[in-house]
Amino acid sequence: MVPLAAQRGILGAVLLVALWEGVARGFQLPAYTLPAISQIFGSIWDMRAVLTRAAGVTVTEALVGYALGALIGIGGAIWVTMAPRVRGFVLPAATAFNSVPVIAWSPLVLLWFGMGMSSKYVMVALAIAFTLFLSTLSGLDRVDRRSVDLMRSFGASRLAILWRLRLPTALPLMFAGLRVATARSVLIAVVTEMLGAQAGLGLLIYQAVVQVDFVQVWAAVFVASAASLLFFGIVSFIERRTVFWK
Repeated sequence: MVPLAAQRGILGAVLLVALWEGVARGFQLPAYTLPAISQIFGSIWDMRAVLTRAAGVTVTEALVGYALGALIGIGGAIWVTMAPRVRGFVLPAATAFNSVPVIAWSPLVLLWFGMGMSSKYVMVALAIAFTLFLSTLSGLDRVDRRSVDLMRSFGASRLAILWRLRLPTALPLMFAGLRVATARSVLIAVVTEMLGAQAGLGLLIYQAVVQVDFVQVWAAVFVASAASLLFFGIVSFIERRTVFWK
């Protein structure tokens, strides 16, 4: 049986699609204002081969960059926790670096790493690393000091305290950051592709804008959104399996 929340979500999606189609058709809106859903789905079907190849490139960039960003962010939080003396300069430096909008780094990243997929990996990693660093660090800091002292009184090492106490405590906040990072990873991959790429959904969007084909723009956006939602759903599923005590 389909859960009630899922039923409401499906009903809401159907109503939104019907409203969108009705407004676009009823007011005869031009494609550059709001194309009908049927036109967008028709474009997706007609361009399914092209969109599939482009989506494969974008998703690969998002996944690799996501993995790199998670490694940097979560690893950095664990390092700061295990070596408290470095916290005083690592946290301000990371905050200062993150204060610059990530898209501002794109010209330099494209110059250093080229127009291929490597530059997209770096951009996605830069975009999500700080988010995961903060969420993981906040989770690691939530541990009860009395529990830490108790484990130390029994001779537990810092690594044992990290593995048995700090990480389980940090998992809910860590996964919250991982969920947020899913949508951001696809978004940054697409935006960076629009600034310079050899393939991907962002390049398709840029080419469609130049060709004044706004239905194709919406088709690529829909595919990117579907990939982002699927990615979010996978991470949420893993979270439910891992953080089972929530």
